[in-house]
Amino acid sequence: MAGIEHKQVENDEAGMRLDRWFKVHYPGLGFGPLQKLLRSGQVRIDGGRAKSDTRVQPGQMIRIPPMDVDPKAVKSGPIAGRDLKHSPDGELLSRMLLHEDDKVFVLNKPAGIAVQGGSGVTRHIDQMLEAWTSQKGEKPRLVHRLDRDTSGVLVIARTRGAAQKLTAAFRERDTKKTYWSLVKGVPKKREDKISTWLVKEQTPDGDRMRIARHGEDGADHAVSFYRVVEQAGQNFAWLEMEPYTGRTHQLRVHALHIGHPILGDPKYFDADVNWNFPGGVQNRLHLHARHIDIPHPNGGRLRVTAPLPPHMVQTWNLFGFDQNTADEEE
Repeated sequence: MAGIEHKQVENDEAGMRLDRWFKVHYPGLGFGPLQKLLRSGQVRIDGGRAKSDTRVQPGQMIRIPPMDVDPKAVKSGPIAGRDLKHSPDGELLSRMLLHEDDKVFVLNKPAGIAVQGGSGVTRHIDQMLEAWTSQKGEKPRLVHRLDRDTSGVLVIARTRGAAQKLTAAFRERDTKKTYWSLVKGVPKKREDKISTWLVKEQTPDGDRMRIARHGEDGADHAVSFYRVVEQAGQNFAWLEMEPYTGRTHQLRVHALHIGHPILGDPKYFDADVNWNFPGGVQNRLHLHARHIDIPHPNGGRLRVTAPLPPHMVQTWNLFGFDQNTADEEE
């Protein structure tokens, strides 16, 4: 166990939350132990007490007390189901974090956790964001959604003003969202536009979207684009999908509509009784919000890419798909 240290905040760390700073420099230190050090005043900035959401500035000196932590012990990598249930909110959010600045957080949401509360939901991102409430009492705000079983890029506004601008960008469709999926079979057209009307219906398994009949009440227009990136014989295809509109379950319903449902989709995967799920592939939804390109509240554009979740990495490796292929064709 080392003695007391003092570390200076670097220029590129300006405005970083103190708990995030510790995550970078001492990844083996858990959220709980850090809170204990802060509450007891053992961690200080320029001699003064600090909180987890204190913003550090270049040149400040951070007092690091003796800690029984291996600085190389990184709690990183995939977030397992146990972590989703038991890890503290702040720690879990920090592990999801892909990007942060003074107006925006971008998370890589794991599959299996809901973005908002609902029937049977005990833990969700919106609730967890309480842990990142600022010193001014402002809680980060959701500006769009992902399905519970869909992983990937989730943009969070840090201020009311940022939320208004980001929400407007989604509403005015000044965003480009790119999803990766694995579907059953291979579409005849290598790329295409899908345009339908969707309507919600009640089923014993909860709400489900379906293609609407002509003139049906309550239906919303939905437009998606796709292209085939790679394929595994004629059995499976890796699609890059872009929703132009943002309807509930849109890409999942559209994949089914063209006869190529997304693998592992608990609501929309459809196959005949003789079809067997491929060995080595997990029966989980293979849909990932890979990339977003959105106007930044401060000007310019924010572009963030999220790495694939473990079950999709496993599948991509099994089929020999090269993740760089899609990026090369952009």
